[in-house]
Amino acid sequence: MTRSDTSTSLVKRRRSALMAGVVGLGLAGIVAGQMLPPAVAPAHAQITTSQPANTFSFADIVEKVSPAVVSVKVKKDAGEQMAMGDEGLGGNIPPQIEQFMRRFGFGGEGQGPGPMPRGPRGPKGERGVVGQGSGFIISADGYVVTNNHVVDGADEVDVTTTDGKEYLAKVIGTDPRTDVALLKIENAKDLPWVKLADTAPRVGDWVIAVGNPFGLGGTVTAGIVSARGRDIGSGPYDDFIQIDAPINRGNSGGPTFSLNGDVIGMNTAIVSPSGGNVGIAFAIPSETVKTVVAQLRDKGSVARGYIGVQIQPVTDDLAAGLGIKAAEGALVAQVQPNTPGAKAGLKAGDVIVKVNNEPIKEARELTRKVGMMKPGTEIQLSVIRDAKPITVAVKLDQLPNEQAARPGQPQQGDDDSDAAYKDLPRLGLQLSPAKGANGAAGEGVVVTGVDPNGLAAQRGFKTGDVILKVGDKQVTTPKDVREGLAAAKAESRKAVLIQVKGEQGVRFVAISLETKPRG
Repeated sequence: MTRSDTSTSLVKRRRSALMAGVVGLGLAGIVAGQMLPPAVAPAHAQITTSQPANTFSFADIVEKVSPAVVSVKVKKDAGEQMAMGDEGLGGNIPPQIEQFMRRFGFGGEGQGPGPMPRGPRGPKGERGVVGQGSGFIISADGYVVTNNHVVDGADEVDVTTTDGKEYLAKVIGTDPRTDVALLKIENAKDLPWVKLADTAPRVGDWVIAVGNPFGLGGTVTAGIVSARGRDIGSGPYDDFIQIDAPINRGNSGGPTFSLNGDVIGMNTAIVSPSGGNVGIAFAIPSETVKTVVAQLRDKGSVARGYIGVQIQPVTDDLAAGLGIKAAEGALVAQVQPNTPGAKAGLKAGDVIVKVNNEPIKEARELTRKVGMMKPGTEIQLSVIRDAKPITVAVKLDQLPNEQAARPGQPQQGDDDSDAAYKDLPRLGLQLSPAKGANGAAGEGVVVTGVDPNGLAAQRGFKTGDVILKVGDKQVTTPKDVREGLAAAKAESRKAVLIQVKGEQGVRFVAISLETKPRG
């Protein structure tokens, strides 16, 4: 046997012994009910960590803030019914939020929204409707914040603190647009309270939610901020914080805390197929709550700033049509007459990119910023008009309750297939001049038919829409529309903007001029 053979034999013997040990150890682990690691610490060894035992505990912060968190119980007169709000038991949930949650599967048998449980019979045998939610005290003299949908339509509101004390509360004011309500505990003094945070949390920050899930009383959960600036379609001022701390029915109106004990948001909605937590919850930011509460406390209602323009997002196609580089800002689709925007000289086609030198990345940012300002405030708008920057000063007015813009009635007319314009993209529209009162010419050109496979259908055109402008040209006939497309093509534009009035108001639609022309 050679030296090489001897070495190989020795290696094989050692490997066999090692494998036998491993197998034996594995069998012993199986007999003991677990697979043991190759090296087992002696029985007397103590497993230690360099971290103190209380490092990972939320107990100190929970002990500090819990006394200011309350359960809110609501009663209504007999004969009326309250809808079960999102994750909370209480109030009439705003229809936009209800629609959002149903879109994500919230609802169904036993999952709500549904009727609230009825309370005990009154002296004449009548029954009241009882709902429960959460809230939190923000001042020593008893001001309490909760959701509007928790207390909406309530005839009586009772507040219960974590130590079991019950108080009668009065609704000072509500704001359905942001789903915020302010209550006042009568004759209160020296109550524990919590502060609304001055700074926004970052994505990934730890948060603690305290509330009244399923009517159980004070309950604490923890998680992180999953996202900011969420728009769930509940209204023009959506700016929700998304968290993954477990939130359930009854947490509506309850606070979410940072680790220093400040309220960073108020819980208001969840996404859930069962009504229970799946890790997607939404809280109203403290900045919004603070602004709304200040007005509710002073006046009992909220007055919002108003420019008087209809806006839409700037897409890549729209940016190309406008001749601007970045698809950012808020595109002015229409300026209402006799409004602050009209008086300041804003025009349809303007792109608002800053408010008081603060950038506007998305159209809804403009709505939120202006809506949180008081009427009478003068602001500076940085605007791009005809691809050039200008500054416009606007003095805000108060937001009216309702605004509406409706198209004229569609009429029969010709389509846009004229052979003279064969080098232009075919929209796939049937068009007719709009008719006003007594048969006089109306505003724009009415869409009387839409080819479902055409370019216009892909851009959202519908029968009954009214085309107001093509490029910078006002239109009153179908021929005007075709000539507007031809003029933009002659200027070597990549796209042309069409101003359209529809069911949702006035908007701009970008039509690419590089699309394959009609055949």
